[in-house]
Amino acid sequence: MGMSGGGGRGSAMADINVTPLVDVMLVLLIIFMVTAPMLNNAGIEIDLPQEKAPPLEESRDDQLILEIDRDLSYYINESPFTRDEMPAKLAAIAKANPGQPVFLKADGSVPYREIAHLMAAAKTAGMPRVGLVFDPTGKRPTDDEEEAGK
Repeated sequence: MGMSGGGGRGSAMADINVTPLVDVMLVLLIIFMVTAPMLNNAGIEIDLPQEKAPPLEESRDDQLILEIDRDLSYYINESPFTRDEMPAKLAAIAKANPGQPVFLKADGSVPYREIAHLMAAAKTAGMPRVGLVFDPTGKRPTDDEEEAGK
């Protein structure tokens, strides 16, 4: 009464039936397809780290610094300008000083889309070297220090 390899009427089938496996896999695929977009909408608050780095070798006179403060006011080397004036001013500076490095300095509370917009405007104006400025001390100002700085 052992298993015979023949294909007789009463013999056991040696092939695996994969239909139930495929059915289960398709159900799991549909579940993951429905739940995956819901996971992308969740966000968390993060506190980006401060870095310690030596200062740049270039003098302050040679640097072009684009700055955004917490009120979304824009400055070029501490001279104010509006967001609408930005493309024309940056294009004129890039034409007068081709290849000059540009440093972007932004308040920590400025939304990233504003920083990305300023970086894109600098690149579009023909400024190929754009860098970011950060606090090299590694410490964040307290609320009292921020209020005193205003």
